[in-house]
Amino acid sequence: MGMLKTISQAWKVAEIRSKMIFTLLMLVVFRIGSNIPVPNINRTVLSEMFTGETGLFDLFDLFSGGSFSNFTIFALSITPYITASIIVNLLTMAFPYFQRLAQEGNEGRKKMAQITRYMTVVLALIQAIGLTVGLFNQAIVDKSVFSIIVVILVLTAGTSFLMWLGEQINDKGVGNGISLIIFSGIVARIPSGIRSLSTSLSDGAISVITLVILVVLAVLVIAGVVLIQEGQRRIPVQYAKRVVGRKMYGGQSTHIPIKVNQSGVIPIIFSLSLLSFPLTITYFFPDTGFTDWVTKWLSPSGNPGVWVYGVLNVILIIAFTYFYTGVTFNPKEVANNMKANGGFIPGIRPGQATEDYLSKVMSRITIVGAIFLAVIATLPTIVSVMSSLNIHFGGTSLLIAVGVALETVRALENQMLMRNYQGF
Repeated sequence: MGMLKTISQAWKVAEIRSKMIFTLLMLVVFRIGSNIPVPNINRTVLSEMFTGETGLFDLFDLFSGGSFSNFTIFALSITPYITASIIVNLLTMAFPYFQRLAQEGNEGRKKMAQITRYMTVVLALIQAIGLTVGLFNQAIVDKSVFSIIVVILVLTAGTSFLMWLGEQINDKGVGNGISLIIFSGIVARIPSGIRSLSTSLSDGAISVITLVILVVLAVLVIAGVVLIQEGQRRIPVQYAKRVVGRKMYGGQSTHIPIKVNQSGVIPIIFSLSLLSFPLTITYFFPDTGFTDWVTKWLSPSGNPGVWVYGVLNVILIIAFTYFYTGVTFNPKEVANNMKANGGFIPGIRPGQATEDYLSKVMSRITIVGAIFLAVIATLPTIVSVMSSLNIHFGGTSLLIAVGVALETVRALENQMLMRNYQGF
């Protein structure tokens, strides 16, 4: 109810309402493009390719909202951009040039964003070649060089357009554009998921009790995600009184909010993007021993690959949670700012002691959120193995959808607060 109240209040503010409308229109454009097929494709052959076991491709369909299996112009989705963002962020830890860019403020961020765009186009081109020449080659009607080049360019242009669409939402809309595009793709799959469950129920593949258990689990996951996303540790901060001229400053008490899950859904998206890399390589080597090996050992549809995939997913989610939390919350910077402004944590000395204390608290509270995300993201895959239900990415979908929804509502609240919205 609180979320609906926030949205209704934001809708009453003309400027925010225009941003919300712009965001919705951009997502509509994304959904329209997700239904425009790539030229020179035999739809019959394409549908035959995705009948039966398609666990190898579930991840790509998750990000693309079904565009991958339908081989539309957005088949690559935004995955190349996410991969490029991961690479650029990791480079800031390894190369002095990227470290300097990260410390140069707004200009440095612009330069890093430009590098990310170029890298996205290159990665999209590589993946487009792999899809066209490898996986979807049998579905292409005209196999001439010109036709192949057209398909590759259309796929690359589709990802570039989605990247631009996400940046437009960031600049002129509400929330994170890339996350909202993924959110839109996940939500678009809900009707087909309900239809699939209904068919399984009518065919006797699952019982009513199983369906009820699934619904209860989904509600519990949503409640858990909201609890973890909104949970925070508030560290009290006291500011000493200072007399400047005839005025007295400071003396008030406040707090530093350290969220249980400071990084949101980014670790899950990063983890899935990295785990999809070996599957992407198989595009170039269809029907080979390498593809069979990846399917067996590194795919959620393989055995024992499902267990290897699950363990790697847990490790990567925890690692990326700490990595992204360290990027967004710098204990040293916070401690120095507090010291410069006469602030201190009761019982903790300013400076290095405060930095160590903040680092310890952040480390302990982050592990709770990281483990929760990892368990919820991995549990549906394990349930799928132990049952006949195909919910490989059900938990991940809920995590991303609920997390993005909460982040978007929080962005609305921040914009309303910045405009000093009366009565909020």
